[in-house]
Amino acid sequence: MTAMFRVALIQNSAIDDLARNIQECDKFARDAAAGDADLICFPEYFACLEQNDAAYISGGFTQNEHPALIHFSALASELGKWMLLGSLPVMASTTKVYNRSFLINPTGELVASYDKIHLFNVALKKGEHYKESKTVTAGDSAIVSALPWGKLGLTICYDVRFPQLYRHLANRGADFISVPAAFTATTGKAHWHILLRARAIETGCFIFAPGQCGRRPWGRRTYGHSLVVSPWGEILIDGGEESGVFFADIDRTLVDEARAMIPSLAHDREFE
Repeated sequence: MTAMFRVALIQNSAIDDLARNIQECDKFARDAAAGDADLICFPEYFACLEQNDAAYISGGFTQNEHPALIHFSALASELGKWMLLGSLPVMASTTKVYNRSFLINPTGELVASYDKIHLFNVALKKGEHYKESKTVTAGDSAIVSALPWGKLGLTICYDVRFPQLYRHLANRGADFISVPAAFTATTGKAHWHILLRARAIETGCFIFAPGQCGRRPWGRRTYGHSLVVSPWGEILIDGGEESGVFFADIDRTLVDEARAMIPSLAHDREFE
């Protein structure tokens, strides 16, 4: 197992145009490959962000039919790169979808998938509210998958507020944890950096958090600031507010180094 690799985070501003978003993200992926990325990570709902969540049902796809999964599986094979498709909505029933993350290997094979466990049901100020559970079926399984450089734990967006999931992934051997997101600008400004640094420090894992950015024509704003955070809690890259591709060189040995200095994973105790 080699310790060193390069990760690329794609930061885009998806709209309700699947073909347009796929074309844009195809270019970003090719730019990432040209920059010698070994693992290319996309945000949550990178291929389509609908104005109305009901559109994910009315215009939905099963996993095997989803155009973005088909396209980027083929692209991973063409480029010979690992890809994390941050998430795509795939039909769970006639009335709901799963918010599902996909890990694709360099031959284009699906090696792992994860259904978002914690759903974004919140009511913010000034009438900004979201109820993801209305159209999404929650997952119930934590997923860790092997990469050539270590093990990757899969999470999505709102999961980041539930540290027990991250500790569980670390205790199952995760060296890296992905947090693809379409974080709101409101909550992102207040909490994004703090939460991601905390999850890295608590687990001694690298955090890969590609996020959507920008304002949509219908008003929705996403925070951007795609981050790679080291096991010591250092921000290695911050994508800011504009679309693009952002690179970080990862040294797996820093996971062991951080955990040797502060072995908190070994210090858990039962309590009443």
